[in-house]
Amino acid sequence: MHLKIITHEKAVFDEDVDEIYSKGVDGEFGILKGHIPFMTVLDIGVTKVVQGKDTKYFSTMGGVFQFKDDEGLILTQCAECSDDIDEVRARKAMERAKARLAELGAKIDAKRAEAALARAMARLKAKMNNLN
Repeated sequence: MHLKIITHEKAVFDEDVDEIYSKGVDGEFGILKGHIPFMTVLDIGVTKVVQGKDTKYFSTMGGVFQFKDDEGLILTQCAECSDDIDEVRARKAMERAKARLAELGAKIDAKRAEAALARAMARLKAKMNNLN
């Protein structure tokens, strides 16, 4: 089967795969060759792709996943391969978001800070999975 991960700027991934795992708004899911047609809204999280003995991880920042005729497609605002994720930068972003959320009485946009925290955590999870 085949998977494409596409953002507004570029195709992040476009290769044949054996397994696809990701996180939809209704929970995590897995796709194998021959799966019935499937479509879901993606949550901020990690997409795992298995190619033979190799495994790749991508942080995916929401979007849509569609699977039909052994073709998977992820359309998302932002996706990064774990190899391209700057761990130090992601950790700093996570700490900034946590600090913003911890500011008692501060006039912050909590939803925005929570989304920033979720994005940073997805990047770190993709990076850490790649190191294991």
